[in-house]
Amino acid sequence: MDKEPITKILQVNNQIDELARVAEFLEELGDDWELPMPLVLSLNLVLEEALTNTILYGFDDENQHTITVGFSFDGEILGITLMDDGHEYDPTLKEDPDITLAAEDRQIGGLGIFLIKKTMDTVIYQRKENKNYLILTKKIKS
Repeated sequence: MDKEPITKILQVNNQIDELARVAEFLEELGDDWELPMPLVLSLNLVLEEALTNTILYGFDDENQHTITVGFSFDGEILGITLMDDGHEYDPTLKEDPDITLAAEDRQIGGLGIFLIKKTMDTVIYQRKENKNYLILTKKIKS
């Protein structure tokens, strides 16, 4: 029988200094949900990459915007959904960088999205009602 998922929500502003709040929240979540520390650190890196891209490139104005980060866990699958009202951008369409090339021969950018795709089991993008949804899942090995 499937377990009912536990959910938690964190709302952050479109400011880089909010990443510290995300890291702290994720650490507490890891403790509450008994997640392995290496996983928590990987998830923090994923969120740092996704949120940094949204904060730096998602908005044209200087207004404050709220980014909602939802977490769910059913004992086997950890889900993370990021929702914002920024520019439409589907990171899943970004071509993976050629990591066989020397660093100086690679194009700038794209490594963060590549890291997200390699760390998470699924990465899905949706645009609904003028909002971006980045839906990430990770199977937790027991």
